[in-house]
Amino acid sequence: MDDIVKQAIKNIKRSEELKPYQAELIKLQKHLERYGKKIIILFDGRDASGKGGTIRRITHYMNKKHYRVIALGIPSDIQKTELHMKRYIEHFPHAGEIVLFDRSWYNRALVEPVLGFCTPKQYKKFLKRVSSNEEHFLDDGKTTLIKLYFSVSRLEQKRRFKRRKNDPLRQWKLSEVDLQAQELWDEFTVMKYKMLKKTHTKTSPWIIIRSDNKHLARRETMKVILNSVRYRGRSKELDFQVDPNIVIPGEAALKKMKEKKRKYGKFL
Repeated sequence: MDDIVKQAIKNIKRSEELKPYQAELIKLQKHLERYGKKIIILFDGRDASGKGGTIRRITHYMNKKHYRVIALGIPSDIQKTELHMKRYIEHFPHAGEIVLFDRSWYNRALVEPVLGFCTPKQYKKFLKRVSSNEEHFLDDGKTTLIKLYFSVSRLEQKRRFKRRKNDPLRQWKLSEVDLQAQELWDEFTVMKYKMLKKTHTKTSPWIIIRSDNKHLARRETMKVILNSVRYRGRSKELDFQVDPNIVIPGEAALKKMKEKKRKYGKFL
């Protein structure tokens, strides 16, 4: 019982620590609405890396009229014949709105080529064109794009999968793709490297969120979002400096991956 009480107290403290940042997110929303600005946030990464939980914390107190969470399923037969990004573009934000994609068009660069859901030609075509497509819809000067990759360690992912399997309240989260994630770990890592190398640009950079510690990942992600746009009424007392152990710029992640490949012969 003592352990249960301690955990409950710990959870309450963590929840309280997030509230000032959640309040700032409401200010950010009001700013976007006032000036007709838009934010698109991509949440990509491995299965069980904490994307969904982070999205729930970010949107918990936000005005539901001015944000949407988009988690698209398998494309229909008609959608498969259309431009890959079309079904995502259809959900882009209106003026004054934030759209959060729980997995984005980058599925084509991460999941689909590993599981055989796209052809090599489709994969190469996507990598060749995606950066210019992003530049195109950022040209309006009203849109901010935040690309987040949630990075979980292999051991932590395995632990989370085990918890999902054994917890009746979490079993719904365990999918067939999840069951292959550990076995295909190295393949997904290679896809991550290729994606960062091709699509991390000055205009549209990637930010890596180390998510083994869910609470820190959630807090630091809020800071990243709040730092992306200048807005009125920003708190002068709150710490907006991101933790460099949790928030890793795309170029730094690439450099580290290259070093590991050179030292060990593969990406670890």
